[in-house]
Amino acid sequence: MGDKAHTHTGAAGRAQAADHPTSVRNVVLVGHSGSGKTTLVEALALTAGAVNRAGRVEDGGTVSDYDDIEHRQQRSVQLSLVPLEWDGIKINLLDTPGYADFVGELRAGLRAADAALFVVSASDGVDGSTRMVWDECAAVGMPRAIVVTHLEAARADFTEMTRVCAETFGGDDPDAVLPLYLPLHGPQGLDGHAPVTGLIGLLTQKLFDYSSGEREEHEPDPDRLPLIEEARNRLIEGIIAESEDETLMDRYLGGEPCDVKTLIEDLEKAVARGVFFPVLAAAPAAEGARQGLGTVELLGLITGGFPTPPEHGTPRVTTIDGTPRELNPCDPDAPLVAEVVKTSSDPYVGRLSLVRLFSGTLRADQTVHVSGHGLADRGHEDHDVDERIGALTTPFGKQQRPVSHVIAGDLACVAKLGRAETGDTLSDKDDPLLVEPWEMPDPLLPLAIRAHSKPDEDKLSQGLARLVAEDPTMRLEHNQDTHQVVLWCLGEAHADVALERLRSRYGVQVDVVPHRVALRETFGGKAAGRGRHVKQSGGHGQFAICEIDVEPLPGGSGLEFVDKVVGGAVPRQFIPSVEKGVRAQAAKGVAAGHPLIDVRVTLRDGKAHSVDSSDAAFQTAGALALREAAADTRINLLEPVAEVSVLVGDDYVGPVMSDLSGRRGRVLGTEQSVGGRTLIRAEVPEIEIGRYSVDLRALSHGTARFSRRYVRHEPMPTQVAERVQEEALNA
Repeated sequence: MGDKAHTHTGAAGRAQAADHPTSVRNVVLVGHSGSGKTTLVEALALTAGAVNRAGRVEDGGTVSDYDDIEHRQQRSVQLSLVPLEWDGIKINLLDTPGYADFVGELRAGLRAADAALFVVSASDGVDGSTRMVWDECAAVGMPRAIVVTHLEAARADFTEMTRVCAETFGGDDPDAVLPLYLPLHGPQGLDGHAPVTGLIGLLTQKLFDYSSGEREEHEPDPDRLPLIEEARNRLIEGIIAESEDETLMDRYLGGEPCDVKTLIEDLEKAVARGVFFPVLAAAPAAEGARQGLGTVELLGLITGGFPTPPEHGTPRVTTIDGTPRELNPCDPDAPLVAEVVKTSSDPYVGRLSLVRLFSGTLRADQTVHVSGHGLADRGHEDHDVDERIGALTTPFGKQQRPVSHVIAGDLACVAKLGRAETGDTLSDKDDPLLVEPWEMPDPLLPLAIRAHSKPDEDKLSQGLARLVAEDPTMRLEHNQDTHQVVLWCLGEAHADVALERLRSRYGVQVDVVPHRVALRETFGGKAAGRGRHVKQSGGHGQFAICEIDVEPLPGGSGLEFVDKVVGGAVPRQFIPSVEKGVRAQAAKGVAAGHPLIDVRVTLRDGKAHSVDSSDAAFQTAGALALREAAADTRINLLEPVAEVSVLVGDDYVGPVMSDLSGRRGRVLGTEQSVGGRTLIRAEVPEIEIGRYSVDLRALSHGTARFSRRYVRHEPMPTQVAERVQEEALNA
């Protein structure tokens, strides 16, 4: 990886469509916000000749973070694809946001990629969310490598950082996480910091000097070699331990010298199999330079060590009715199977769908079958429709470069798929197939909104539909109980981006209003009510009298209506009318405007008139009787209670349980989980966990996850009910 010749030109660095699946590498960059992922992508693009020395593409823009929202917020908020070419290999770099609110974009990148680069800042270390993503990749066997950035920082220590990475990512085998190169430092500056000017390859023992702005290869001074001997021996032993040649270790321990070429081949195989995880160093190019430190070595690792798409396999594929379907992995001649991993809107070309092809070949102007299933709970209706795709392009910054076709293993953008949403499957129209969707986090932060003005109200529905079509981690709810439109998001930053996109992309201005939970009412005791509706205003009058008893029932009973009228006091044809009136009033509420539940209403007596009684009159009388009964007893507010399951590191169990108790939660139990984590189950009133996703992230430093499900409504404490009613009056 460190001694190969690299021949390329600037034009060759601007990758187009691949001609064979084995000439593609799909790589996702993972790391916390500020770790340097986007800077690294731009440095790799510069080294590959895809951008000029100012780090810009032909239109003057950057290759990543080119969205207006990203410019305003000064951070990545979406997945972006940057295709490069190096040594005849097309490299699709998938730059993901590092902020936890945009983990949906990260998951999409993981789905589209065959290997992952974990970007770690030498000055900031490894955060909890990065560890969690590493574990996710380990669970599916995704090959990984680690890139240490920010070596120019005063506190940067590459040796210490590799130790931390081995300890954090190595698990039971820290020798599977080892550096391939050691940084070389230049003269110490006035600030006492010695900048990194080059690298020395531990296998080849070659020196790669970047101090001139371009990579120059030299033989190292003999006095340097003893300094790297320990690290070199450890690396060789680590490679041999993962080698498929079982005799290699015996030969090495017997003193037989190891051929460097054989070691590099074994290293590449171990990386591709996801059993060895090399650590590299990288830094952006200095102003006017053509290559950033370590970028050539990193591109060599990607092309030589990371797996090809056929080696990584495909997700589970079924027919539309769920029958499993076996396909040849990544065969351009097989039936078409592609997945929409991202949907966005371009002001010039309309909707753009970024797709990953797992099988077959996609051609411009081809008619395909679009299948979307399994996301109905997030506002995405199941759909199966044939559509003709528009242009096929490869993105590069804001540019879209047309291509005639895309083969299995590659990624491209498809224009004008009107129905396709993120997570949908594209397949042959005569052979519809469905890719099993990837796991996406549940949005658990509610954002209640309303149109700012009448013109906004007219555009709101369409704008929201487009928003959730682009982002499956967002759920749209039209709450029938509270009459609110609610966008469920992953966090505050996710919500801010949603509002900004509504305003800037779809021209819809909305106001954020307090989110209300769906409360209920019930009777605190037995009561009786008499509904009298008697009116005479010329012609037929209105006459209906009914008497009811109301008593509370156990939780979950709903509303029960019982007829105990004797002697025909209320004619049989009007008893359903009384029930209809009672239920209509119960739906409106009898005290604070919340639906009435868990009561039995018994109709025991009444009066009718042979001419003036009617269905409408007895409906009104039934509603009046229920209101009168409610006035004679205590009405309790019922609040929804959710079962919350929190998966948290053992270090944070105490604070999390204490916090749940402070939210009126009842802890049901704890279970030990893998990886030094604990699962806490508790029942908590929903009114107390509206912002729990934000608070839990702060409490656990981003290392905890939680899920919730509704279990029941139960009486709200008097002091809390009074506060809620007061807030409702002041709203």
